[in-house]
Amino acid sequence: MNFHVITIFPEMFDSYLRESIIGRAVKAKKIKIKFYNPMDFCKPKGRVDGRPYGGGPGMVLQPEPFLKAFSKIKLKNKKKTKIIIFSPTGKKFTTGYAKNSAKKYTDIILISGRYEGIDARVKKVLRATGYVVDDISIGDYVLTGGELPAMVLIDCISRQIPGVLGKYESLEEERVSSSEVYTRPEKLIYKGKSYKVPKVLLSGHHGKIEAWKKGLTKS
Repeated sequence: MNFHVITIFPEMFDSYLRESIIGRAVKAKKIKIKFYNPMDFCKPKGRVDGRPYGGGPGMVLQPEPFLKAFSKIKLKNKKKTKIIIFSPTGKKFTTGYAKNSAKKYTDIILISGRYEGIDARVKKVLRATGYVVDDISIGDYVLTGGELPAMVLIDCISRQIPGVLGKYESLEEERVSSSEVYTRPEKLIYKGKSYKVPKVLLSGHHGKIEAWKKGLTKS
């Protein structure tokens, strides 16, 4: 899977993408992540944003730098490419969406906006050239920019790619698990109080343990 991120703040991704599962997936070449900064395509001393037509607060990201950044992405198959633009009013992102994206596409382009958003003509141009363009939201709230949502999608979609996780059972959504999990020590003493692991988990009775995980029995 190739992730292409168009953002004016690529450095925001550095720490997150180097660590843990995503970092290992990059090193193992299970996924590739490339960045394209629209500010690299602004005129000398030019701005990447401008005042909105029709008035209103804030600034709007200009279309030309984003389209020029997009033009630098090397794609082999348009039908295997999906473009995602983040918007508070977009379709809600789900695990099902992540699964479908991992299965259907080889290249995912994540366009991260800022301020009052990206000039709407960017989306119109990309759709007019035959690309699949989705408006996506990661929740019923507003963020400062699209960088955090882009990280969320990279993380969730990458988990669906074979080999990124050690075992298929590591996918939390694919295994039966209680909302409560425990590890050592068996008895935790904190401020004079004792907190024990549920007895059923220590019983060795797999049937009872599975029933407990499904919420069919109490500990």
